[in-house]
Formats: sequence, C-alpha cells, structure tokens
Amino acid sequence: MRLRLLDDTEPTTPSSTELITTEELAKMLRVDPLSVRRWRTARPVQGPPFIQLSERVIMYSITDVREWLVSRRITPEAA
Repeated sequence: MRLRLLDDTEPTTPSSTELITTEELAKMLRVDPLSVRRWRTARPVQGPPFIQLSERVIMYSITDVREWLVSRRITPEAA
C-alpha cells in the first residue's frame, strides 16, 4: 500500500512525497520488519523519522528515509 501526498494523477514513479509502510521500508533496506519496529521503539529512536497515522498505522516518507540513510553513511577515511 503506497500513499501519495499529492494528486494521484501523477505518473507512478517514486517521488519525494511518497509514503511507504514498515514492511516496504524493511524490504528496501533488506532487513526484517521486526528490526524496523525495534528501531522505531528504541529510546532514543534509531531508525528514520516516521509518521504515526493511528495507533497501528505507521508510514515513512521516502524523503526522510533518504536523508536518514545519508546521515548514516560512513566514508572509509572516517572509519
């Protein structure tokens, strides 16, 4: 299930306004969905920012995920 924040008449290519589920994020990162859930509930939060639409519905913005991944990047010189 993918939600779009803008008009659905746009082409179906991924955009920066696209929202994805926990399962879609896990698949994208090649990790178990339980890992994503643990990141979200850890204190401090370890995963990307999330949007809580209801008690049981959590979504992630593609833009937030990309920014989070960039912030996690380590160059060989810094390692």
